[in-house]
Amino acid sequence: LKGRQEHWRGTLHEDMEGQINGKWLLNCQGAESDWLCIVYFAAWVHGDPRKVVYPTDSYGQFCGQTDTLNEKKTILFYFNILKCASPLVLINLQCPTTQLCVSKCPDRFATYIDVQASYRYKPDQWNYFRQFCKPGFNNPRKVVLRDEDCPSMIIPSRPFLKRCFPDFSTKNGVLTVANQTTFKDGRGKTRNVTDLREAANGINNVLDARSVGMKIFEDYAISWYWILIALFFAMMLSLLFLVLLRFTAGVLFWIFIFGVIGIIGYGIWHCYWEYDHLKGIPGSDLTVYDIGFQTDFKVYLQLRQTWLAFMVILCGVEVIIILMLIFLRNRIRIAIALLKEGSRAIGYIMSTLFYPIVTFLLIAICISYWAVTAVFLATSGEPVYKVMANQTLCKYANLTCDPETFNTTNVTKLCPGAQCTFAFYGGESLYHKYIFIFQLANAFVFLWLVNFAIALGQCTLAGAFASYYWAYRKPADIPLWPLFSSFGRAIRYHTGSLAFGALILAIVQLIRVILEYLDHKLKGTQNSFTRFLLCCLKCCFWCLEKFLKFINRNAYIMIAIYGKNFCTSAKEAFFLLMRNVRIPVFAEEVPMLNYYWVPLLTVIIGSYLVAHGFFSVYAMCVDTLFLCFCKGVENHLVHSLQKAGDILADYMEKLTASSFHIGSAMHSSLFK
Repeated sequence: LKGRQEHWRGTLHEDMEGQINGKWLLNCQGAESDWLCIVYFAAWVHGDPRKVVYPTDSYGQFCGQTDTLNEKKTILFYFNILKCASPLVLINLQCPTTQLCVSKCPDRFATYIDVQASYRYKPDQWNYFRQFCKPGFNNPRKVVLRDEDCPSMIIPSRPFLKRCFPDFSTKNGVLTVANQTTFKDGRGKTRNVTDLREAANGINNVLDARSVGMKIFEDYAISWYWILIALFFAMMLSLLFLVLLRFTAGVLFWIFIFGVIGIIGYGIWHCYWEYDHLKGIPGSDLTVYDIGFQTDFKVYLQLRQTWLAFMVILCGVEVIIILMLIFLRNRIRIAIALLKEGSRAIGYIMSTLFYPIVTFLLIAICISYWAVTAVFLATSGEPVYKVMANQTLCKYANLTCDPETFNTTNVTKLCPGAQCTFAFYGGESLYHKYIFIFQLANAFVFLWLVNFAIALGQCTLAGAFASYYWAYRKPADIPLWPLFSSFGRAIRYHTGSLAFGALILAIVQLIRVILEYLDHKLKGTQNSFTRFLLCCLKCCFWCLEKFLKFINRNAYIMIAIYGKNFCTSAKEAFFLLMRNVRIPVFAEEVPMLNYYWVPLLTVIIGSYLVAHGFFSVYAMCVDTLFLCFCKGVENHLVHSLQKAGDILADYMEKLTASSFHIGSAMHSSLFK
C-alpha cells in the first residue's frame, strides 16, 4: 500500500503540474481577446461620452462644455415645458419644444406678453426675461411666440440632472409652485399647476429621490465608523463560526435536522387540530370539487378536506426524512466529517478567506469595462435634427432636416413657425444600423469575463484545498504558499479550460437576457401561446444555467487537481458525483435578509457579503474535499488519506476491511 501511495502521489503531482494543449489555449484566449478588441475599438472610434455627461440644446451644442460659448451655461431650459409628456422625455432630450442652455433656472413667474407690454418702464424685467431667449435676441417689440425666439412664459424652477424642472411643493396637501396654484401660460390663459404636474408626470418622485439621496449621504457621513465596526464584527463572527464548525459541525447538523422534523411534526399536529375543530361546522364537509375554483384562498381553509390533504402531505415528508436518516446515516457521518475537515483546511490556509476580494476586484473591472464601452456605443451617433411644427397643419413635422439649410427650404413657408431642432443621436450608416448588435456583443463579453473571473477563483481555491487534502503529513507537506501556487497554475495552465467553461455559461446567460428582452418588448401584444412558449423557454434556460453552474464548479475542481481539459474534467466530475450522489444533499442553506433604515441596511448587506465571501470559500473547500474523498474511496487509498481526517480515515478503513473480508470469503469458497 505504501508503494501504491507513493506512485499515486507522484502521478497526482504530475497531473496537477500538467499543461493543457497549447493550441487550444491560444485559440480560446485569442477568440476572447478578438471580441474585446472589436467591440472596444468600435465604441472608442464612434463614441462620445460628452453626449451623456452634458445636456444638449436644440442646436446640438453641449451645455457646460469647456472652451465653448456654453461653458458657463450648464443647465438646459425648456421653452414650453407643457409640451413635455413625461420626465423620461425630458431626460432623453426629446421634448418637442425649443431647448436652450442657461446659467441658472428662472426663479419667478413671468410671461412674454406682460414683459413686452411693460419693458419701457420696467426694463429690469425684460433684462431678466431675455436671458431665457435665443442668443442675441433683444427686441421685445417683435412678435416672437410663433417662432419661439423667446419662451411664452417662465416658471420658478430648480436644476436637477442639469435640467430646469418646475419647483413643485405641497402646501396643506395642495400642489403649488412658488406658493401659487395657478399661473399664466403666456397665451392668454390661466392654468392650474396640476397641468405642469401632468406634463411632467412623476417629476415629484424624481425630486424626492434627490432628497432621499442627500439624507442617505448624511446618514453615511454620520455613521460610517459604526458601519465599519459592525462589518469588522461580522467578519470576526464569520471567522469564529468557521473555527467552531470544526468542533460543532455534528451538533449543528443534528440540531438542524431535528428542528426540521420538529417543525413538520408541529405542522401535522396543527393540521389534525384544524381538521378536528371543523368537525360539525356547516359547509366544512364540502370538497374542493364542490366549491370549484376560488380566488380567495381562505375559502379552502374552511374545508376539512384541505387540512386532511395538508396532514397527509406533511406525514409523507416526515416519513421520507426519517427513512433517509435511517438508510443514509453513514453518508451523513461522512458529510459531517467533510464539514469538520473543511474548517480544519481553512485553518491551515487562512489566506483563502481573503481571495473573494480578488474576485470582487476582477468583477468590478469587468463591470467598468462593460459600462464604459456601453456608454461609448450609446453615444456613437451623429446629431439628428427634425422639423418641429404642428403635426395637423404641417406635413413635414417630425421629418429630418439640416439646420444649416433649413431656412432656405420651402418648409418655413408652408409651415409658419416650424423649426429645425435637435432630436437625438443616431444615424443611417451601416454602423449605426447594427449598433444593437454591438451592444449585444458587449453584453456577451461582459458575461464571459464575469464568469471567467468566477471560474478563476473557483479553480484557484480548489487547487489550494486539494494540495491540503493530498498532503501526506500536515502541515509539513502543504506548499509554502498554496493559494498563490494554485493561482499561478490556474493562470499558466488552465486559462483555456476556464475560458471555455465560462463561454458555455455566458452563451446560456445571453440567451436568457434575449428572452427577457423579447418578453419585455412583446408584453401586452403577445397571445396566450406566445406567453406560454416564452415562459417555458425562460424556465428551461434557467434550469440549464443552474445545471451548467453546478457542472462547471465541479469541473474546475477536477481541472485544479488533475490538470486535464474542461470536457474531460466535467465528464469525470459528473460521473464521480453520480456514483456518490447521496452525500452532498444535506449542506445547502440560503439566508433571508430584511432592512429598516440606511445604516442598518448597509450593515446587513455588508455583513451578508462578508459572510457570503467566507462561506463561499468554505463551500468550495467542502466540495473539493468531497471530490478528493470520492476519488480516494474508489481507489482504496486508505493510507494516503489518513491525514485527511480521523472520521474519513476510519470510514475508509472500514470500507477497505469490508472489501478484504468479502474477498477472503469468496477466495475460501472458491478453493474450498
